[in-house]
Amino acid sequence: MSTTRRGFTLLEVMVSVGIIALVGALIYGAFMGMNKSRNNMSHIADRYQQGRQAIDRMARELSSAFMSAHAPFDQTIPTRQTAFIGSDQSGADRVDFTAFANIRLKRDAHESDQGELSYFLAQDPDSSALDLVRRFSKHIDDDPTRGGVVQVMAENVDSFDLRYLDPATGEWLETWDSTQPAAQLGRLPSQVWITLWLSDGPRGEPVKFETKATVSLQTPLNFAAN
Repeated sequence: MSTTRRGFTLLEVMVSVGIIALVGALIYGAFMGMNKSRNNMSHIADRYQQGRQAIDRMARELSSAFMSAHAPFDQTIPTRQTAFIGSDQSGADRVDFTAFANIRLKRDAHESDQGELSYFLAQDPDSSALDLVRRFSKHIDDDPTRGGVVQVMAENVDSFDLRYLDPATGEWLETWDSTQPAAQLGRLPSQVWITLWLSDGPRGEPVKFETKATVSLQTPLNFAAN
């Protein structure tokens, strides 16, 4: 008695290969879709974290802004200029101010807790995008807008807007300048309204972050009067 063994025909092999290829393509597509979704979610979470950290830090440091009316008895001694200057630049605002924002990391360091701070937008050297940057100097000099170290706080910023509450009038102003007699000479705003928009949010839309910082010290310090 003989047994006849039947193999696969060419058509059956081609159909099997086609089915396996189709299943593999479906699995690969599902995997790539999941991976893309995970990357998008990670990117969105990073944008929210970056925005929250930036706006929280700005609010905290603006709250510690101060000015000094102290003048040395010896008029030949150079004085350090404290100031609060906010300029309106149509969605790319800038603020320069002095604040109690320096943290001494070394014992017996020849520095105080005072420093110069700036927030403004700067172009990314590797692209045309704008970044929110922070300038900080441990030493207050005669120019409150220059010096120190600049670091990026948030990347790819859509807009950065600041408004200042005048305690004398109760009005929100687009600019502030404590160095000019025609502006707010020797005065600080009572609050700063911060609005930050970051690009590349959910569905490609910008993400908005907003808060108000209350300036604690309204009266300029005057050590000679104490």
